[in-house]
Amino acid sequence: MRAPDVVAHDFGGSTALRGHLLNGLDYRSLVLIDPVAISPQGSPLVQAAKKHEAVFSGLPHYIHEAILRAYIGAAVANALREEEMALYLAPWLGAEGQKAFWRQVAQMDDKYSQEVEWRYGEIRCPVAILWGEDDQWIPIDDGRELARRISSASFHVVPNAKHLMQEDAPEAIVATVLGFWRDLEERANVRKKPASAARSPSRQ
Repeated sequence: MRAPDVVAHDFGGSTALRGHLLNGLDYRSLVLIDPVAISPQGSPLVQAAKKHEAVFSGLPHYIHEAILRAYIGAAVANALREEEMALYLAPWLGAEGQKAFWRQVAQMDDKYSQEVEWRYGEIRCPVAILWGEDDQWIPIDDGRELARRISSASFHVVPNAKHLMQEDAPEAIVATVLGFWRDLEERANVRKKPASAARSPSRQ
């Protein structure tokens, strides 16, 4: 696939930015939703877990699940239904899931942002940034800073939304992305040159 339209959230945004700037991947457009893009990063829980992975990995299972519920719950403005919460919890429960969760938290490192964040002005495609106004995992000030560094990007603040915008305001994501793509198509059509007019027959 050449030059796809990419929509990326959280660490997906970090991956998309690194792929573009470090690995030369080309996109037709890039939509970033509350991405991990500006250092330093990580909530107080993340910072504590990075320092004490073994302690968190060894917590009793019921305490681990209670922390996860509180952590995920803080990422939405509107409480998740139990069946929705269960989908987020499932990969991280049980002995292996618990170890995996705290291991991936401990592996979060500012270096992955620092390697690219000074190059955001080099982005080669149109960018739209969406940010949950009440995001507690990655504050909106990071979004404003990212928009400042990608000066050509459009910046959209989504009210009544936290980090998991796909849960709080999926309609805002759909409307913004479709509008962004529509504008790209319209601009591309304007740039297209009309076919050359047929030459008039020469006079006899």
